[in-house]
Amino acid sequence: MTSPQDRAADAFAAELARWRTERGLSKKQLAGKMGFDPSYVSHVEGRRHRPTEDFARRAEAVLEADGEIWLRYTEYEEGTGLVVEYELAELSYVDGRYHCTVRRDLYNAGPEPVTRYPVRIAVDSFPGNPERSNQYYRQHPLSWDELHLEGIFGDEPGERMGLRPIYDRDSFKEVWLLFENDQARFPLYRGQRATITYRYQVGEDKWGQYFQRAVRIPTRRLSVRLDFPADRVPVVWGVQTSLTAESALRTPVEHSGSGERVIFTWSTEHPPMHTRYRLEWRFRSAVPGQRRPDDTHSRVGERMAAAGIVQRGDDRLRQPARPFRLPADEARAREVVARLRAALERIGELHSFGKGMGLAAPQLGLGWAAAVVQPTDEGDPVVLLNARVVGAAPETDEQYEGCLSFFDVRGLVSRPLRLLVEHAGRARDRPPGGPALHRPDGPRDGARAVGGVRRGRPPLAVLIGSAALSAAARRSRVSSRRRCRT
Repeated sequence: MTSPQDRAADAFAAELARWRTERGLSKKQLAGKMGFDPSYVSHVEGRRHRPTEDFARRAEAVLEADGEIWLRYTEYEEGTGLVVEYELAELSYVDGRYHCTVRRDLYNAGPEPVTRYPVRIAVDSFPGNPERSNQYYRQHPLSWDELHLEGIFGDEPGERMGLRPIYDRDSFKEVWLLFENDQARFPLYRGQRATITYRYQVGEDKWGQYFQRAVRIPTRRLSVRLDFPADRVPVVWGVQTSLTAESALRTPVEHSGSGERVIFTWSTEHPPMHTRYRLEWRFRSAVPGQRRPDDTHSRVGERMAAAGIVQRGDDRLRQPARPFRLPADEARAREVVARLRAALERIGELHSFGKGMGLAAPQLGLGWAAAVVQPTDEGDPVVLLNARVVGAAPETDEQYEGCLSFFDVRGLVSRPLRLLVEHAGRARDRPPGGPALHRPDGPRDGARAVGGVRRGRPPLAVLIGSAALSAAARRSRVSSRRRCRT
């Protein structure tokens, strides 16, 4: 009799072979398109090698299998142990404290009974600044007592779960939720399902303005719900991080008003293992006397990094951007542009850009030749695809400017007063402002700003609240010329 894991492995191999045949590819051709050795594809189809997550994702992308190959892979992974069929993570802000409740519907697909479940609680009021964060939490450590952590097995009131600490650090706690208490033991055996719920609370002086979910166990569906007071005027966005990249969430955060509260929700299906999803927010309306860690020296660059902007030094900014093959890549181009526009909206909530702003796809970790420029007026953003500078005026102007990928400093840079840019995007009747000039063909480790900074003139640091240097002060203009296709 075959095991569930064997049946899942057979299903994955059969699905891979079916789509490969349907696309008219040999094993060698498929391996070439995926970047794998031909023998590996043969071994996977023959069930001699176990497929990896990277293999499954590449096969899904190359064969355009409508998610079927990836679904078979998740079923294969789920056949080896504990599975989270659904996770709902809720966070509410009430009277200066964050209250977190996480509910997980579990299924034991493995051979051994499950007797405990790990829970990790981490706080950080200064993400992106580990030295400052460590110093702050050494002085104000997170304690077990203030968490009021509790775990429930089954539908409430359910069984109270025992707690066994694993790690105890100033800003980090990890604990086992035990499938037992003083009265009984209730292990989860193979083929059984159960719901566990745990909750805790942390003061806003220690929490930090983000809520992160990490996928460490195969999960079929993940949902996050944020509940904030309407009078604080909350703004929410999100980023996702894998082992190799960080980008904006692939699906939007939805919000709805309910009297005195505002609810933000976000969900995803079959999230990849080891991926982290982080929802972040800012309250536009401050509360007098609220207890918050000192942030008078917080830098705007930290906010940009938190909003999903790849920062200077990241190797993705050094890679040449891949041009779109239009019209074949039209759907992908639309997706990239939509993510750029969404990112510009998030960034506009964090900082005032009096002279406009622009963003290139590599700054979101997307290796495509696309950029979106928001002019200083209220007009539509300018979309630049496969942009190339084809002409420049001899007259130049020197102004202090910066880049979203290293926003904390400004350097004195000389720019032409006018550029001619050829691109495959929608043409604009009148020239936009300076941000289009800054990086019409994508950033390279900030080279177009850093490389042009005038020698002998030190860069200026920018702190939150600095109005004088709130945007790159340039008077340059740029014309666009749409590339014609025949």
